[in-house]
Amino acid sequence: MHRFIVTILVLLSAFALAAQKAPSKADKPLTQLPYTPSLDIRAMDRSVEPCADFYQYSCGNWMVMNPIPPDQASWSVYGKVGDDNAHYLWGILEEAAKPSAGRTKTQAEIGDYFASCMDEGTIDKLGSAPIEPLLKKIDGMKSSGELAMMLAEAKRDSSPYYFGTNWLFRSGSTQDLADASKVIAEIDAGGLGLPDRDYYTKTDDKSKAIREKYANHVAAMFELIGEKRPEAAEDAKTVLTIETALAEAALTRVEKRDPHNLDHKMTLADLAKIAPSFDWPHYFSILGLPKVDSLNVAQPKFFAAVETEIKNVPLADWKTYLRWHAVHAHAQYLSSKFVAEDFNFYRKTLRGVTEMPPRWKTCVRLVDHDLADALGQEFVRRTFTAQTRQKTIEMTVQIEKAMAQEIASLDWMTDATKKHALEKLHAIANKVGYPEKWRDYSSILFKHQDFYGNVARSAGWASDRDFEKIGKPVNREEWFLSAPTVNAWYNAQLNDINFPAGVLQPPLYDPRMDDAPNYGNTGSTIGHELTHAFDDEGRQFDAAGNLKDWWTPDDAKAFEERIQCIRDQYAQYTIIDDIKINSKLTSGEDVADLGGTLLAYVAWKEETESEDLKPVDGFTPDQRFFIGFAQWACTNERPENARMNAVTNSHSLAKYRINGIVSNLPQFQKAFQCSDDKAMVRKKICKVW
Repeated sequence: MHRFIVTILVLLSAFALAAQKAPSKADKPLTQLPYTPSLDIRAMDRSVEPCADFYQYSCGNWMVMNPIPPDQASWSVYGKVGDDNAHYLWGILEEAAKPSAGRTKTQAEIGDYFASCMDEGTIDKLGSAPIEPLLKKIDGMKSSGELAMMLAEAKRDSSPYYFGTNWLFRSGSTQDLADASKVIAEIDAGGLGLPDRDYYTKTDDKSKAIREKYANHVAAMFELIGEKRPEAAEDAKTVLTIETALAEAALTRVEKRDPHNLDHKMTLADLAKIAPSFDWPHYFSILGLPKVDSLNVAQPKFFAAVETEIKNVPLADWKTYLRWHAVHAHAQYLSSKFVAEDFNFYRKTLRGVTEMPPRWKTCVRLVDHDLADALGQEFVRRTFTAQTRQKTIEMTVQIEKAMAQEIASLDWMTDATKKHALEKLHAIANKVGYPEKWRDYSSILFKHQDFYGNVARSAGWASDRDFEKIGKPVNREEWFLSAPTVNAWYNAQLNDINFPAGVLQPPLYDPRMDDAPNYGNTGSTIGHELTHAFDDEGRQFDAAGNLKDWWTPDDAKAFEERIQCIRDQYAQYTIIDDIKINSKLTSGEDVADLGGTLLAYVAWKEETESEDLKPVDGFTPDQRFFIGFAQWACTNERPENARMNAVTNSHSLAKYRINGIVSNLPQFQKAFQCSDDKAMVRKKICKVW
């Protein structure tokens, strides 16, 4: 399950949750990726003083020239690169979907899946028929003792995207927190249809209104599977009651940032004492684990609440709850009525999106998820050069050297802790571009006109593959997102940093440009991910990925004092209306932003110290570094999406990911000759690494 993956951005908007509309004439596949420079002068608003608002100075015209498309919740440089990648993948998939003797095995797999997804006529004719057997099984339950069987069987043939909802709870494989070389079973809280437990527990008017709209959505879904309106409305209340009880027992997102709160290894017998009414051996047996010696129960309090619910909730209500999660998990694979209703709540109501994306985007996203390595091979072969990969690796090595120097020079850390920090830094694995070994999907049967069957078989294969890892050594070469993904991440338990080919495209990485903007942009991203190994969460893991304290008490105290400076700073920033940044939630990303930018700057300076760098377009090399840094974050966002991100997103608002950082960097203030009274100069500078 790999909880401790920290990303630089939430997943790109182009692969976000989507539905469909008819494509416009201008909406067509790309045969090559478009080019935008990594420092785009046209994007700048030079009427603004850089020392007053550097984000507006760097991105002001970009925001004017790039309004949010009607099918997006936000629009950013990252989102646009993701959308361009998606258009390019669309072209690959359209070609692969044409049956021909010349198709490779990989092309046939992705092509047949894509073709079946695009076959809306057949999908609409089927309506809810694909899930009718599952609904009948639920209706045929004789007692709540059959929950284990129902949940296990459902898990194998559903692939829910929305907020990680696994029915009632989540289960899968994970690395042992105490021994990162081993893979064990894990169960965790789940079972919610709203994005976060706080949506159920908050008492403000907006939260109450969202819950009312959610109940209306659940009722509408029940109507689509044949219930009458009054019955559907009552059933929606039942769902909300059960989910609220589960939400109240779940940890908050801030609490989950401390890995110790999620570390509860026990035997099945121990678990049975917490939730004896659930048949755990039968559940795991159906999923391919006839014998489970031990597992991690991430949230014991949650499973105690599950036990209470099993005892107290009538069977009829459990059937209602399961029917809802059946239709909720499968909505995107059913007819257009289900897709539209799903969109209306999750995208329009929660995120403010005004128009459904074209069907091809949904299908590209699904192929990218279910056949990540097959589609990734095609993307890499066409777009990613060996030179770009090598340059990224060299940049990473330079930034790692800069971090080693920074650690060695810290005046607040003792030599004993520095020794462990350097061991961890040197143990970090750098994954660039794509995996060394691609996954093989040849055991999955794909049919040209069987969309739901393709989805179900892919989901079953993925579930089996996940559970087969348990009891085996960790595969440290594995990737968890696809090569075309526009994202980067650090995995604390694998102690690796990951940069897919998708995020190494212009303008994020620009091989036509010099090092200044590239180190500002991609270099800061590399530094960001490295710093995650030493943020308030990542620092709790050792070089091997074990949850192990390698800090002296005094050094840990000194670290917390410095990170509190950043929390205090970001807690003052407003997201929207009167909503402030929850800096306890965002502190890991804020620390990584600050440390990563400084490391990239130091590495760039060292890399180019022998070069006679000249101004370009009127900007000094240092200014171009910082403008390149700022322009990755250019973003427009809908107010609804901003409100949702305030609850669910561990990243700060884009504006403050720039202004909050440069205001702590004397190097920036010197580059733009900012006087001490300017907004981009903090009186109390925060610095951790």
